[in-house]
Amino acid sequence: MTTFSIAGDDFVLDGRPHRILSGALHYFRVHPGLWADRIHKARLMGLNTIETYVPWNLHEPRVGEWVSDGPLDLGAFLDAVAAEGMHAIVRPGPYICAEWSNGGLPAWLFADAGVGLRRNEPQYMAAVERYLTHVLEIVAPRQVGAGGPVLLVQIENEYGAFGDDAEYLRELVRITRACGITVPLTTVDQPRASMLENGSLPELLKTASFGSRATSRLATLRAHQPKGPLMCSEFWDGWFDSWGEHHHTADVAESAAELRAVLGAGASVNIYMFHGGTNFGFTNGANDKGVYKPIVTSYDYDAPLDEAGNPTAKYWAFREVIAEFAPVPAEVPRAAADAPRPSSRLDVTVPLADVQERLGEWSEHVDPATFDELGHDGPFAVYATTIDTAVDAVLEFGEVRDRAQVFRDGCRVAALARDHHERAVTVPAGSASISVLVEDLGRVDYGPRLGEAKGLIGPALLDGEPLRRWRVLPLDLTRLDVIDAALDAGAPATATLVGPSFARGQFVLEEPADLFLDTGAWGKGAVWVNGFALGRYWSRGPQRTLYVPAPVLREGANTVLVLELEAARSTAITFAASADLGHLES
Repeated sequence: MTTFSIAGDDFVLDGRPHRILSGALHYFRVHPGLWADRIHKARLMGLNTIETYVPWNLHEPRVGEWVSDGPLDLGAFLDAVAAEGMHAIVRPGPYICAEWSNGGLPAWLFADAGVGLRRNEPQYMAAVERYLTHVLEIVAPRQVGAGGPVLLVQIENEYGAFGDDAEYLRELVRITRACGITVPLTTVDQPRASMLENGSLPELLKTASFGSRATSRLATLRAHQPKGPLMCSEFWDGWFDSWGEHHHTADVAESAAELRAVLGAGASVNIYMFHGGTNFGFTNGANDKGVYKPIVTSYDYDAPLDEAGNPTAKYWAFREVIAEFAPVPAEVPRAAADAPRPSSRLDVTVPLADVQERLGEWSEHVDPATFDELGHDGPFAVYATTIDTAVDAVLEFGEVRDRAQVFRDGCRVAALARDHHERAVTVPAGSASISVLVEDLGRVDYGPRLGEAKGLIGPALLDGEPLRRWRVLPLDLTRLDVIDAALDAGAPATATLVGPSFARGQFVLEEPADLFLDTGAWGKGAVWVNGFALGRYWSRGPQRTLYVPAPVLREGANTVLVLELEAARSTAITFAASADLGHLES
């Protein structure tokens, strides 16, 4: 039986000191048909461990509904790690940040305003215990002592940046141990005194998160933990992107030098990210530090393995550094080839307004109800009311979360953007129907705005007076059968596309292969290929292509479904030879 423990300043595997060389790889950001490929390439870089978060909001999308199959089969992912002869670290949160919607916390968790976020509050802890019990039932039989790959399990996530409720942490430890977890438990925080002290307990192994100044930051960690193995369990080798900003990269030589400093100090490491993957569908998070910034679909992260699983210059540089401290396999990954570039057109279209009532049900409210009050976890809902004014009037909302298109009698009046702090629009005089299409662009994943509601936030005012009598229609965009049926009776697409509209077309492949869908001529919206939700596109950039994993494609005809919200200047379906993640900071 394999044994793993902490003794003195070392991790000890089967009685011998062991250095963890780990890479972050989130199973929920990678098509399951590609898990084995990504894990294998991690071993070829010299890593011996794979780390993953666990997203509560995907596994329990509704209260009591547990999902752990297909792309959410954590057990199968950990088994794939074991099959490669590697170990695993599991970080179940419950809060994970990860630039993921709501930091992984399910939206339904906050339906009751009395729920205590990330603290030892009974309602919150009851839900957390149910969640952790499900997750750890999967993890426990896959610990190293039971013949599995799991070496470490993390408690919470960077908690010192949020709170200091030691009883909350102790309760998480109790639940974790009660679920049969016997491996060492860790915490992670940025190496700042207050965070390291508030974010952990004496009985837990403190680890640090950083991407630079490795020597001094490890020294700070050691000062707050005199005994135990040193570990940087988030070695930041890149960064994420937000819509409207530049594409982030980290200098290869500098990152390699910092990794060398970590390993030269005798520390263990988890490279965040080894392979970032993709925020498929509508799963991206957002940040709000005074300005709301939604995160793009790509989670490439400038990682050693790019979004499509190809080794980058950073991969080879890190491999050389690791080889100075540990054996590295002789086998190397193949270099990437250009992706196929089929072309076609979107050939049929239907306005969203003609489909929307088949995607949900209207409900009536005195004031605009939030998505959360409707039990709707986004990404779209339609709000409707009527007005009758003798003069032009100002329609105003308390807040728009996160983007609203306002229509008067079906004609667009304006768009209101949260990131521009817009919440008022002039509507022309007269009697008219008003509809507002609201998009949740991503729930905040870090900081005090965790768990906030989405949609139109009241009050709704017309020239300063309350505007009552609203109807709200949540849109279920998983009903692709309904959308396809509407498109079957739709109109032929022209050279351009006026949104909000659905459009559909097909392209032909000789055989499945990774593709990069070129969205440069489209405005703002989302794409599905063969029913698989690729994610959002936006002319704001920086991202200009969407990654299409080979396992969702097939030989012959493949279907593209587009929801264009603004305007596409072309209905051509084109592909690029490689990813275009946008301009760099000059």
